[in-house]
Amino acid sequence: MRVPLELAVRAASATLIDGDTAPATLRVSTDTRAIERGDTFVALRGERFDGHDFVAEAAQRGAALLVVDRPEARLPGLPTLLVADTRLAYMALAGAARSLFANRVLAITGSAGKTTTKAFLATLLAAKHGDRVLSAPGNENNEIGVSKLLLRASNDAHDVLVVEMGARHYGDIAALVAIARPHFGILTNVGEAHLEIMGSHERLEETKWALFSQGARPILNADDPVSRRRAASLEQRVHWFAARENASVDPSLLGELTSLTMLAGDRLFHCAGERREEHRVEVRVPGLHNRANLAAAIAGAIELGVPIADVLPELGRLQLPEGRYDRIPLGGIRLIYDAYNANASSMMAALDAFAAETAARRIAVLASMAELGDESKTLHERVGAHAAARVDTLLVRGEYASDLARGAQSAGLGLEQIVLVESNAQAARWLREHVRPQDVVLLKGSRKYKLEEIVQELRT
Repeated sequence: MRVPLELAVRAASATLIDGDTAPATLRVSTDTRAIERGDTFVALRGERFDGHDFVAEAAQRGAALLVVDRPEARLPGLPTLLVADTRLAYMALAGAARSLFANRVLAITGSAGKTTTKAFLATLLAAKHGDRVLSAPGNENNEIGVSKLLLRASNDAHDVLVVEMGARHYGDIAALVAIARPHFGILTNVGEAHLEIMGSHERLEETKWALFSQGARPILNADDPVSRRRAASLEQRVHWFAARENASVDPSLLGELTSLTMLAGDRLFHCAGERREEHRVEVRVPGLHNRANLAAAIAGAIELGVPIADVLPELGRLQLPEGRYDRIPLGGIRLIYDAYNANASSMMAALDAFAAETAARRIAVLASMAELGDESKTLHERVGAHAAARVDTLLVRGEYASDLARGAQSAGLGLEQIVLVESNAQAARWLREHVRPQDVVLLKGSRKYKLEEIVQELRT
């Protein structure tokens, strides 16, 4: 989206310097490698770089306007917007771009399942809108990623924006909602992610619930206790979603919730008031938690006007994004890699899916979780206990490996079935020496433990 100069100056509370030759509209970039002639370069700061060090390169590549917060970084004669903070200015420019976007915006947040739900929803929306659906690649879900997406939006090219919103700090979602102003909001769940940084469950809840602070129509998980408890505070009608193992309608849900989309076994149920539909479906997505993410995506597609008849043919073709329950063939080892990230809810959900695998033995390699604060030991023990009934052998590593082991042992897993490993290399050696062809192996844990190294070791 090109932002008119006057609107940009006002939105970013900027001072325009050498503005006589400034472009009338701004096409914004933060990467000198991608700058095109006439672009506006915003000098962002990161952990390992400062965009102000690259303003000369931006000018050489054709930047027609700079956005800086260090006066000494500007180049004489080159039009410049001087702002108090370039990160906040970038978000403000994104908010200005959003104000010009005339079509639908849906935002997704939650403690787990955001990226998976986004990928599913973008595919389902394409059944109606084709390539006129815009969503961020990967998990670009912080203030920079969301701003980048909003600035890419175009009324001519896009009918729908699907915005993923992540939160590591208290209040992050409110800040993203303020610039994206979604018409619809999917909250996948409220778990324990980043609890240490958030400070408390209450602050975590408030941060996620801010998704609806600008009036977005809510799409909520019927099995999420926080959503069930807080739904009454919303003015908008709630569209609920759920997933069940068995192909039957849950009478308690249907009696209580007036709008519900539910995947149950090989059936899709959709209820809106007195109208009820039931369809036989083929879904190949593993794990009840991922089927819940799919149900959320179906609900989002319905809210955005995609007919159920257009959704049904797509369901059997959907696949999980990379890093989520990936089945990786490694010669004689059947390996499932699900270590994109982890919190207690996602660890237990992955173990539930793993328990349904047909195998001689189920062997799980669980690494510790991060940023859980005072509840770290308790949550690791809970995950260990959950694993005990679902695996035959448990390998544990990381800062809270002993807590995982303690929980598993307390729930009945024998000491001889629990293996403490100090490194990914050691875990790979153990697997190479002990795994038999009919076994299946799960890798799950926080990104900080880089469990993909086990895959790499086993490939060599």
